[in-house]
Amino acid sequence: MSSDLVIVLTAVLVAIPCALLGTLLVLRQMSMMGDAISHAVLPGIVIAFFISESLGALTSLIGAGVFGLLTAVLVEALRNTGRVKEDSSIGIVFTALFALGVFLVSKFAREVHLDLNHVLYGEIAFAPLNSLLVGGVDLGPRSLWAMGIVTALAVGLVLLLYKELKIATFDPGLAAAVGLSPIFVHYLLMGAVSVTTVGAFDSVGAIVVVAFLIVPPATAYLLTERLSHMMALAVLLGAGSAVAGYYLAAVFDVAIAGMMAVMAGGFFMLTLLLSPSRGLIANLSRRRRNRRSFARDLLVTKLEEMGSRATEEELVHHLNWNHNDVSEALQNASRCGFVHRSGAGEVALTDEGQDTAHRVLENNAAAT
Repeated sequence: MSSDLVIVLTAVLVAIPCALLGTLLVLRQMSMMGDAISHAVLPGIVIAFFISESLGALTSLIGAGVFGLLTAVLVEALRNTGRVKEDSSIGIVFTALFALGVFLVSKFAREVHLDLNHVLYGEIAFAPLNSLLVGGVDLGPRSLWAMGIVTALAVGLVLLLYKELKIATFDPGLAAAVGLSPIFVHYLLMGAVSVTTVGAFDSVGAIVVVAFLIVPPATAYLLTERLSHMMALAVLLGAGSAVAGYYLAAVFDVAIAGMMAVMAGGFFMLTLLLSPSRGLIANLSRRRRNRRSFARDLLVTKLEEMGSRATEEELVHHLNWNHNDVSEALQNASRCGFVHRSGAGEVALTDEGQDTAHRVLENNAAAT
């Protein structure tokens, strides 16, 4: 297997579980939990080394996993006090645990190769070089095995508990009413996020993990309102960012992880601009249409109040608009068949225009 294929497959295997679980985090407004866990696990790795005197992958994974779950528990406990909001509780817990880890490393592990770069910021370019050896047999790149297992667990969790995760995310009250524990589902999700984050950052780095947890789901959120579609789109966007980012990094000779994150951000910006339902351009277009419709309806109601007939100058005077606004509103009303030009420069309402004016006036009266 070529080095290029190993790197791309590793990144795709990171993108899949991050997209699935990140979708639920985005919908729960807990996007930064992935970033929090990726930093808060540092003391777990250090303590695991003190106990086992080993920097093995399994030892680090266990220590990091325990502190990943501890992070979720502490965040929830702090939020439940009612004194601190969820975003603040995330910031408090992960900075405190990360600072604890830095203290432990600087105080007790100075002579050990246990620096922050080693335990937090893996390099995906090294994925083909780290092989999994069992009984002296080379089973291939360790990152593929680790992320393959993590991906299988995440996909299995989502498939088996899709309904439970959906109802607990959108309506915790209903979930509790039907006998499903929202707290249990919450901690199950946080545990899955911890395993995914810890399993991935040693292979690809924290930047890619956090980017794939947040950006592809946030992009998919702009394109659909169905959970299943959002998850599928997030997976496609994450995988697309991984593949495009790798080859663009090769072209421009830049960091692979950084370019993958940049591609994810690029897809988000394009979607933010061009999404047909929630994009900025579509929103501006809707606002312009609404403005024009409002001006047209206001003009026909004013014409109705003036006896269904008036000159453009009279409309300018009564509406207190400038000539350009009145002309644009008249053109819009004419295209809709609400007005027509009569002799002596007058504008008159059509039957359809009178019906529209009556309907607008009735709606305004009902609203007030």
